Amino acid sequence: MPKLNENYLKLENNYLFAEIAHRTAAYSEAHPDKPLIRLGIGDVTKPLSDIVVKALHDAVDDMASAESFHGYGPEQGYEATRKAIAGYYERNGVSVDADDIFISDGAKSDTGNITDMFGHDNVILIPDPVYPVYVDSNTMCGNQITYISANAENDFLPLPNHDQHVDLIYICSPNNPTGACYNKEQLKEWVDYALENEAVILFDSAYEAFISDPELPRSIYAIEGAKKCAIEFCSLSKTAGFTGTRCGYTVVPKELVFKASTGEEMSIHNMWNRRQSTKYNGTAYIIQKAAEVVFSEEGINECNQNIEYYKKNAKLIADTMTELGIRFYGGHHSPYIWFECPNGMDAWECFDYLLNEIQVVGTPGAGFGENGKNFFRLTSFGNYENTVEAMKRFKSLFAK
Repeated sequence: MPKLNENYLKLENNYLFAEIAHRTAAYSEAHPDKPLIRLGIGDVTKPLSDIVVKALHDAVDDMASAESFHGYGPEQGYEATRKAIAGYYERNGVSVDADDIFISDGAKSDTGNITDMFGHDNVILIPDPVYPVYVDSNTMCGNQITYISANAENDFLPLPNHDQHVDLIYICSPNNPTGACYNKEQLKEWVDYALENEAVILFDSAYEAFISDPELPRSIYAIEGAKKCAIEFCSLSKTAGFTGTRCGYTVVPKELVFKASTGEEMSIHNMWNRRQSTKYNGTAYIIQKAAEVVFSEEGINECNQNIEYYKKNAKLIADTMTELGIRFYGGHHSPYIWFECPNGMDAWECFDYLLNEIQVVGTPGAGFGENGKNFFRLTSFGNYENTVEAMKRFKSLFAK
């Protein structure tokens, strides 16, 4: 009998979304005449932009001709796609070498797979509340996790404890689930800490396209010294609506060099390249051609139209929370609104209350960690009409 990876026994079942589905289905069955409004979904609802759809069609046509057919591509991604992404960084005031960019099927895969680069005796710092993939992927390989508290007192933007040494640091900004966004001074404190401790920051910037304030960094590499201590993950899922099309990228700078226990220098860039070449056959040519045009001027303009639609939803939710006197985070530079459960409710009480009283479904913050037990997440990815109706229902329920 094979020995199994018993770390999987330490994983919790997907309790959060299974329980949401169970309670929602039970309510719908008992009340078929009361339609639900779902503001818990993290998926987009707007279709792909015109330029992306055209690129997909053109790429399919390429595959129909022997002269333009593409078989196996480079595991790192096609050069044109990587250069297009590097150009996007440059337009946002950040210099990134196209050779440091690796194309993948999404940030979720890469944030999970990056654990292959590191040993299992590191001190791993993860914020609470948190995107569950960070925790589960480390649990699967037996890593020990140390949590840092993100809470209302620090505006869900914790800063490093300079008396504590850690080796790996997970940061998501704008954050999922809280919507909180670090400024340059706060990120500089994390970069300085990482450099002092020879630590690596694993920076998830999947929601960077929602930042509208030019003073807020959209990349960790806007901070001096970050290329010596940070890996950045990004995704087209929210930027361009690729949740079903699947494309993301990870930036692993060549400056990330550390010494092995033998004293030999090891390049994380080279390690990741070796890992991807061994375990990943590359993102499909058709998808990469679509991704390439996303980063053109026309592509960004079209994608921003969808993002502005979601921002309009987010502003509506945020304005409603302000009007009702409900404390919240996010909503301004993020598609997520993280609000404190009214009337002293915990997250699951709030879920049942909203479901039964106004038929609005969101996500209880308890599913993201201990610090979410009295908070609730709504998303702006629904359609505008439903969001308007949901906020009318909120006002009818919570207006003083």
